[in-house]
Amino acid sequence: MSDRRRELPSVDRLLREPEVAALLEAAPRAAVVAAVRESLAAARTRRAGPPEDWAADIGERLAERRRPTLRPVLNATGVVLHTNLGRAPLADAAVDAITAIARGYSNLEFDLDTGARGRRSDHCRELLCRVTGAEDALVVNNAAGALVLALNALAAGREVLISRGELIEIGGSFRIPDIMGRSGARLHEVGTTNRTHLDDYRRALDAETGGILTVHRSNFEQRGFVASAEPADLAALAQEAGVPYLYDVGSGLLADLSAWGLTSEPRVVDALAAGAGLVVFSGDKLLGGPQAGCLVGPRELVARCRENPFARAVRADKLTLAGLAATLALYDDPAAAISSIPVLRMLTIDAAELARRAERLAARCPAELEPRTEPGESAVGGGSFPGALLPTTLVSLAPGALGADGLALRLRLGEPSVVTRVAGGRVVLDPRTLPDHAEDEIAAALAQALQA
Repeated sequence: MSDRRRELPSVDRLLREPEVAALLEAAPRAAVVAAVRESLAAARTRRAGPPEDWAADIGERLAERRRPTLRPVLNATGVVLHTNLGRAPLADAAVDAITAIARGYSNLEFDLDTGARGRRSDHCRELLCRVTGAEDALVVNNAAGALVLALNALAAGREVLISRGELIEIGGSFRIPDIMGRSGARLHEVGTTNRTHLDDYRRALDAETGGILTVHRSNFEQRGFVASAEPADLAALAQEAGVPYLYDVGSGLLADLSAWGLTSEPRVVDALAAGAGLVVFSGDKLLGGPQAGCLVGPRELVARCRENPFARAVRADKLTLAGLAATLALYDDPAAAISSIPVLRMLTIDAAELARRAERLAARCPAELEPRTEPGESAVGGGSFPGALLPTTLVSLAPGALGADGLALRLRLGEPSVVTRVAGGRVVLDPRTLPDHAEDEIAAALAQALQA
């Protein structure tokens, strides 16, 4: 029996095939040739030999090659700040601002009044001061970068006191001790994992102390026999010792969400009110903007960060600044911020509205999936409000012969891509994190998944 793989055509022969040659009219030659070579390589390694239709196989490979690796997905998981799915969706005002700046030139580092060089750090400065009450502010590329910058600017070569209970690991295996080590500051642990008192800090103070740091445990909770020093007390101790007090609050919460039962996350304004010298937080979590790291506090401390050489290494780009500025402007009206910033809107959505959305979604799902609604819980995600569970109404689907994992996979690979939960052998959709009136898109994605 002859091996069909020995009779494979050459690259040139395939390129001369009319249907393959037609692909050259819509795509660069290099991309088509790469798809041809990939198709031939697959045929050599496949026991069944070449595909039934070379042109179709090459066309599919070409389409996949030209498809962006970063693309939109529909988040049906119910995790609002889903780190793997890009965290905070942006408000329309932020999207419009980014688009306007992306289309052409801007005054990123140009003073329009004087015609002289300006500073990019000025663009969000006033807005951050206005919404937090701080004297000065600086925006960099992310919160980890902001913390490294602050520690290097204020405590390089000296010890920084931190509770053992705050030596946390954040997403992507980044650990606070490692970040501190790279900053040039020396870690000095105080207290124990579960209990750290003000006297622990006081006893550790000496001539080598360059600062005191509090890191909010945003991605886990401690319960039971635990104790932590209050930020106001640490601020007073730092002032007494003549060293800066840094407070990394994590999520960048600006809004008051206590009316919706969300109270365990420190707000930026509360950290400043407690006397923190420099507050560090994210822009893309509960603040609801693009990825960014923000530092707010007294002019003297922020100025030392702004003038530090690391500031250029972690500076924010023009699109980040445009999106963050537009998001911060929405906080001038707290009610408008809740309704127009997607993260805040999803966290505060009414239970009755979620139930209505679930019913509409279930009605559009294919009957063969036996859609039903049932009570469930959403999560805040993004290392924010780790203990908070948000009541929701879920749409649960019976996957049939595909199995729950099989249907979930087809939904992820479809167009549009839909990311779901799998629980109890069923595929689960949470309307909390889906766009308003997403029923048509979900129905189309489900129909496509069942036909694949």
